[in-house]
Amino acid sequence: MSAPVETDAADRSGADLETVARVTRRVRDNIERVIEGKPDVVFTALVVLLAEGHLLIEDVPGVGKTQLSKALARSIDCTVRRIQFTPDLLPSDVTGVSVFNQETREFEFRPGGIFANIVVGDEINRASPKTQSALLECMEEHQVTVDNVTYRLTSPFMVIATQNPIEMEGTYALPEAQRDRFMARVSVGYPPQAAELAMLASHTRANPLDGLDAVTDAAEVQKLIDIVGGLHVSSAVQRYAVGLATATRHHPELVLGASPRATLHLVRAAKAAAALHGRDYVLPDDLSALAPSVLTHRLVPTPEAAMNGRTAADILDSIVGAVPVPE
Repeated sequence: MSAPVETDAADRSGADLETVARVTRRVRDNIERVIEGKPDVVFTALVVLLAEGHLLIEDVPGVGKTQLSKALARSIDCTVRRIQFTPDLLPSDVTGVSVFNQETREFEFRPGGIFANIVVGDEINRASPKTQSALLECMEEHQVTVDNVTYRLTSPFMVIATQNPIEMEGTYALPEAQRDRFMARVSVGYPPQAAELAMLASHTRANPLDGLDAVTDAAEVQKLIDIVGGLHVSSAVQRYAVGLATATRHHPELVLGASPRATLHLVRAAKAAAALHGRDYVLPDDLSALAPSVLTHRLVPTPEAAMNGRTAADILDSIVGAVPVPE
């Protein structure tokens, strides 16, 4: 008697995955009109979007970090705000401020740049740590508190931040609490020669962003987020995720390992990746493939490991290879 119910559930799941594939294909094609030759980077950006996380794009100047973030933002018909982070940017510029209205004799709240569905934070590590910390509540709790009054941020809400490597002049290292709120960090890298030649042929005539139209809207993106949230994660895969995080916390070459928030982000990102691959369940391979993007920026090597040339990426690679994969 239960077969019809199971069949209906399977049909709904299949239809939902088809919706995810159809919408994300449009968004991916739109972004790749601007960023050529970087399918892995675009895939990770879509994973973070569907997992309702925040994306940190880190690389040297001029490789398309801002172009990628703006292309993703313009592909969705929703509210978009850009914040240019500079040394003199104030926390109130980000969150908003209460201003006294002479006519009404009352204070009025004027929202800051964070009040949008997608917030593009350009060169986030050029602002002072005090201004960077203004994002902590926004990113974690999707709300802003100013003068003891809390304002909710609309859903979906995503921060796409770009930053230059900390070796660059005029940058401040992001605090651990700030980095931990970003679901994933990606590096755009230099394009392949063929993609760079295609860029010279097309981008020198006009800015490709100028002709970019929205291919979906906020309501549809929220629907996709809800679909992804309902995907199945077996207990074995959950234990594997916890095993990866636990191994980072006890590794002798790491001062700081992955937090419980990192474990949650890894599983949520794996759900989104599974949906993009057309599956309604998560595999261990989804976790191991996303671990470099989701976990590396949260890890802090010991001074001894750093002196020996061991990076957080190297250490995580050895951890992923050592943790037993469930069958």
